[in-house]
Amino acid sequence: MDKMYSAMRAARYSIVPPASNNDSNDSGENKEQNDARDEERRQTEQIVDTGSVITGDGRHMIHCLTIIGQIEGHNVLPSQNKTTKYEHVIPQLVAIEEEPRIDGLLIILNTVGGDVEAGLALAELVAGMKKPTVSLVLGGGHSIGVPLAVAAKHSFIASSATMTIHPVRMNGLMLGVPQTLEYFQRMQERITQFVTDNSHITPQRFYDLAMNTEELVMDVGTVLDGPDAVREGLIDSLGSLSDAIDCLYKMIDKDKKAAKKPAKSTKKTGKKA
Repeated sequence: MDKMYSAMRAARYSIVPPASNNDSNDSGENKEQNDARDEERRQTEQIVDTGSVITGDGRHMIHCLTIIGQIEGHNVLPSQNKTTKYEHVIPQLVAIEEEPRIDGLLIILNTVGGDVEAGLALAELVAGMKKPTVSLVLGGGHSIGVPLAVAAKHSFIASSATMTIHPVRMNGLMLGVPQTLEYFQRMQERITQFVTDNSHITPQRFYDLAMNTEELVMDVGTVLDGPDAVREGLIDSLGSLSDAIDCLYKMIDKDKKAAKKPAKSTKKTGKKA
C-alpha cells in the first residue's frame, strides 16, 4: 500500500501540463523585455565609455557623437579635466563611415578647444566623410572647436551658445625667435583655410575677428553668440536638437533616393564607316 501511495504521489508531481497559448505569449514578452533591457544596458555602457550612442527612428540609424570639455592631444591632461581623447574618436569615425547600418552622423559640441593638431585631425576626418553629417553647437564651440563645428555638411548652433575666435597660442616654454612667429602664422593659416573652405565666412573677415583687440579684456579675439555666428556665415543655421535631427534625416533620404536612381549608360556609340 505504501509503495502504491508513493507511486501515485510521484506521478502526481511529475505530471507537466501542456503549455497554453498564454504561457507562450508570456515567454515571448519576457524575451522582448530582456532584449530591451540588454539593449538599454549596452547603450548605457557605450555612453559611459565613448560618449556616443546609436539610435534611430525605425527608418534611419544615426550615430550621435559628443565632443565635450577639452580636446586632448599628445599630452595627457589632469584627471579632473573633462576631455575628448582624439585617439578614441578617430576609430569611431572610421567605423561609422564603414558601417552599412549607420546612415548618418550627428555631432554635438560643447568644448573649450584644446590641442590644435588633434582638433584639426578630427575636423579633417569629419569633412572627408561621404555619409551625411550634421553638427550642433550647444553651450560653446570655442577655439579649435570652430573647425570641428564647420566640418559637418550642415552646422547648427543654439541661440544661447557662443563661439570664441582667437589666434593660435601655445603653453609652456618657447624660443623667442622669428621662426617661432612664422610657425604660429603658418598654423593660423591652416586653421583659417579649413574654416573658410567649410563655411561661408571669408578669410579676411575670419582674420579680423581673430585679431580683434576691443572685445576681450585679457585676450585677442571675438566671442560670437548663436545669431552672430549665423550672420557672419560661420554656422549654417540657428536651431536645436530637433532641427539638427530633422536636417540629418532629410539628408539621409536625399542620399538614399539618389542611390536608387539607375546609373546612366556609358556605352560608347561608334561611327559608321
